Amino acid sequence: MDIRIGILNSPRELSFESSQPAAEIEKAVAAALADGSVLSLSDDKGKSYIVPAAAIGYVEIGSESARRVGFVG
Repeated sequence: MDIRIGILNSPRELSFESSQPAAEIEKAVAAALADGSVLSLSDDKGKSYIVPAAAIGYVEIGSESARRVGFVG
């Protein structure tokens, strides 16, 4: 699952892959925005990302499709 988080007042964004289902990520984002707390997600490599809800500009949740390996001809 590709995740991109836009940070307010920053030209860069957080971009990582997570094994969490899209519904779980969406629920965590909605809860953080509603409470004004922090959004805490982790990637496939075990890294944690903690973003204050007030700094979130947008969250893009990508597709769950598997990547192709090999040559395409």
